[in-house]
Amino acid sequence: DDQIERERASQHLAGGCCALAAIYLMGKFYVANAGDSRAIIIRNGEIIPMSREFTPETERQRLQFLALLRPELLGKEFTHLEFPRRIQPKELGKKMLYRDQNMNGWAYKKIEEDDLKFPLVFGEGKKARMMATIGVTRGLGDHDLKVFSSNIHIKPFLSCFPEVRVYDLTQYEHCPDDVLVLGTDGLWDVTNDKEVAAVVMEVLTSYEPNDPCRYTMVAQELVVRSRGVLKERGWRLANDKLGSGDDISVFVIPLGGPGNYT
Repeated sequence: DDQIERERASQHLAGGCCALAAIYLMGKFYVANAGDSRAIIIRNGEIIPMSREFTPETERQRLQFLALLRPELLGKEFTHLEFPRRIQPKELGKKMLYRDQNMNGWAYKKIEEDDLKFPLVFGEGKKARMMATIGVTRGLGDHDLKVFSSNIHIKPFLSCFPEVRVYDLTQYEHCPDDVLVLGTDGLWDVTNDKEVAAVVMEVLTSYEPNDPCRYTMVAQELVVRSRGVLKERGWRLANDKLGSGDDISVFVIPLGGPGNYT
């Protein structure tokens, strides 16, 4: 992240990205995630999550706590409190549900002038945005990103620090059908963990266990199915729902060699 900041002037590069990394060291997989990509292990048909997505919803409490400590970062345009919906001026003095960095549930408060500001976290699911700008809260870069038509920087709320999960391969016996799947959000937006696991098993069983291209073919099939087919109404999946409109990158990494196959 520091290197991107140093190079943005000399390279004239702007923007940022999420990061998902898997490192194998001394019998263990270390999976580090900063962003909304995802990693899962599929072992004997079982799905083992190896990451979680960092979004305004999942990191609401961290974002709100930072805003509470440093209210100047909100530029007098946003409030760190969250409400079920946008508050209207006519609702001043009335009671409404709210929550802050200390709360998982909701409570009532009387609406004040400051509550009319735009919420730091607004929206639900894939539509959730921080400062009405960005839908991911960890990653690299984005040092110049600002709230639209303002001088409010987003970067202080973006964390480049990943969450790391460890998987010990020595604790289990793995066959060639056991894999680690890494994918960007373009895959997971339209394909859930169970659907990915089903594609993995379907493709792998059509190849010999010692055929190294079987894992590349799984990754290719996951990309193709998540993008869909171009029709008059856009890219469509097999169930006629919209295909992924985002970039899709997929890695499929075997956890066991042919010698482990039984």
